[in-house]
Amino acid sequence: MLKEDTVLGRRIRHKPEMPVPLVPYPTPPVPFTPPNGGQSQLVCSGCRNLLLYPLGATSVCCAVCSAVTAVPPPGTEMAQLICGGCHTLLMFIRGATSVQCSCCHTVNLALEANQVAHVNCGNCHMLLMYQYGARSVKCAVCNFVTSVGALPSTEQKPSS
Repeated sequence: MLKEDTVLGRRIRHKPEMPVPLVPYPTPPVPFTPPNGGQSQLVCSGCRNLLLYPLGATSVCCAVCSAVTAVPPPGTEMAQLICGGCHTLLMFIRGATSVQCSCCHTVNLALEANQVAHVNCGNCHMLLMYQYGARSVKCAVCNFVTSVGALPSTEQKPSS
């Protein structure tokens, strides 16, 4: 059956349009949550990917590399840092003083945010702040590198 319309004084015949069903936008998949609703995360001991696991699990098998990573006991507070050698995300038990990277074997100092020290620049005497364990600190004002640690009076020439 044809339908007639008048547009600008002209008759136009056309077929009636079929209704277009509205399709909802796809929704992102909802991650699996166990019945008790708790999830946690840790870094895979093999490929260093972040793994999600249900609370109560004792180990997690990585879907990417199939490595089995042990889950720390419940209530253990975890911390993270970036490896100074290969820039890999490392996860460790909070309170540890050092963390060895499983990728490049660099031993990283695990410092809390408040573990900093102060020293005066050996050139312009600006007060500088640095993390404990650093061997030297570079002044942002004059670019002088001041050695810290064993002999605080030992200084290096300004870098250019």
